[in-house]
Amino acid sequence: MALLPNPIVLQRADPYVLRTDDGYLFTGSYPVYDRITLRRSKTLSGLQQAEEHTIWHKHESGTGEMSELIWAPEIHRVNGQWVIYFAAAHTTEIDPVADTFQHRVFCLTCDDADPITGEWVERGKVDTGMDTFALDATSFVHTDGHQYLIWAQQDLNIEGHSNLYIARMENPWTLATKPVMLSKPELDWEKIRFIVEEGPAVLKHGDKIFVTFSASGTGPEYAMGMLTANADSDLLDPANWTKSSKPVFTSDETVRQFGPGHNSFTTTEDGQDVLIYHCRNYVEILGDPLFDPNRHARMGLITWNEDGTPNFGTPQMDTRWTPATTDVLPADGHLDVDETL
Repeated sequence: MALLPNPIVLQRADPYVLRTDDGYLFTGSYPVYDRITLRRSKTLSGLQQAEEHTIWHKHESGTGEMSELIWAPEIHRVNGQWVIYFAAAHTTEIDPVADTFQHRVFCLTCDDADPITGEWVERGKVDTGMDTFALDATSFVHTDGHQYLIWAQQDLNIEGHSNLYIARMENPWTLATKPVMLSKPELDWEKIRFIVEEGPAVLKHGDKIFVTFSASGTGPEYAMGMLTANADSDLLDPANWTKSSKPVFTSDETVRQFGPGHNSFTTTEDGQDVLIYHCRNYVEILGDPLFDPNRHARMGLITWNEDGTPNFGTPQMDTRWTPATTDVLPADGHLDVDETL
């Protein structure tokens, strides 16, 4: 198999790609965690050079909600409306009780045709019924016509920082049902450095629906797991979901790709299923890995096993742009690069 052009966007962790009639929309965590940006390209490989537009900026520090640590935005199209979910805190301090940052999930919507030039409206916090650390909301409209939300949140009565929850939505910012816990970190590979399940992403194929997620710390131990359910089952019943016993996508030292995860799904220009994920190409991290900017967005083709489950393979080596370990984000938040391979 020919190597894909990787990475596709530099210094953008938690990458989310949405394919539209006008091309690919891309967003991800901006490394200084102060804004939400969008870029658009006709091709996946053209996203790095695409102009980046800031469509929302954090509130001034000290003004309350949505004023610090803007994480992991995702853009969705829900019943003709653009919707962005993201996590934000009101402080950079760790909650002394929960031992986590103080994030909650928030929602923006846009009714204009173009989400880049359109007006975005703050819909506020998505009330999950639990006032604890919450992040990484993703959404899908199922064949039953209902919108569902899946996200990560902490339950102080369960060991760890976050579990995965699902609910059906009344509208993009309001739950219609009580949250149901789909999964919690309980396997050894989900509890390295941190006890975490986060970053859910939805993939449909045949009569199955898959939810991938990421677990453990944000260094080379970070890896992807997967939940599986029949598409015609009650998705709000955790008994209908099965979790993989082993990670389905992990680091590969032979090609210097470490900590793959927090993924999304789209298709290539010719319609092949593709995995979008972030990864580092080194392990020599100074300080907290969370604040190292060089988690780059990458892609990999998905093949399908005979039983209808996805095969994500292994991370591919870098084929273009080789930013050094010491590269840091410039003031404008955009690292200019030249083709090197």
